[in-house]
Amino acid sequence: MTLTPIVEVVGLRKSYRGLRVLDGVDLSIEAGRILALLGPNGSGKTTTVGILSTLRRPDAGRVRVAGFDVVAQPDGVRSVISLTGQFTAVDELLTGRENLRMMARLHRLPGREIASRVADSLSRFGLTEAADRRAGSYSGGMRRRLDLAIGVLSKPRVLFLDEPTTGLDPHSRREVWRAVTELAAQGVAVLLTTQYLEEADQLADRVAVLNDGRIIAEGTPAELKRLVGADLVEVRYADGTLRRVPTDGTIPGLQAILADLAAQDARVTSVAVRPPSMDDVFLQLTGRPTAAAAREEVAA
Repeated sequence: MTLTPIVEVVGLRKSYRGLRVLDGVDLSIEAGRILALLGPNGSGKTTTVGILSTLRRPDAGRVRVAGFDVVAQPDGVRSVISLTGQFTAVDELLTGRENLRMMARLHRLPGREIASRVADSLSRFGLTEAADRRAGSYSGGMRRRLDLAIGVLSKPRVLFLDEPTTGLDPHSRREVWRAVTELAAQGVAVLLTTQYLEEADQLADRVAVLNDGRIIAEGTPAELKRLVGADLVEVRYADGTLRRVPTDGTIPGLQAILADLAAQDARVTSVAVRPPSMDDVFLQLTGRPTAAAAREEVAA
């Protein structure tokens, strides 16, 4: 059964001062699906989200959201979407409930619905017990969940998340993952940009890799991992260097790699065999690690 896309992007192009940022991007998302858009810094991810959410104007291409053209019908697009960026937009002096009530009024929701909508959003994102505490006392994960709760007050059909878990600790990140998964299960189409490839692996139905303004690969996480091949041998050297050696999936092939490493044992401090990850996919496709992976390498 083929689902009709709620987000359709065909031949999207955008340049700034002669520099081509997007060069013929094609994307589609169905209701209830999560598409993760990955790419190095400067690859055009935020520009894509900006165009889809009507904050920026495309130079060329066709972009429709829930049947509305982003150029000809921007008000229609805004009526069905919500956008959450890297930084929370909550007022820390207000309580969680007051933040939601304020945004409900700004969305011009009917007064008779505000109380029930606010209560529903607080419950959905696990914030009921903290509803009457000032948002400034919330943890990073709670603030992000409040931000998402605000974003879905208007019951959007499409949710754009631009690196929503940047700076969060692993526990808070997983709280956000749970909330996003629940929204998709309720039929919301989600476009997620992220620098955490585990996030894309855990959340996304499909992943698109954007590099130099073009989509260079798209598929399910499992399909993209198969591009890397079989298991990898991960080798760490005494100077801290980390090397990943692909195997052919056979025992003789692995034995040959280990025999070669044994000759270097004065320099090798550890060896591990593991299946390919989305980080390996990203590195193979773009020739560079994600910003998050690069930071982890330095820390190690």
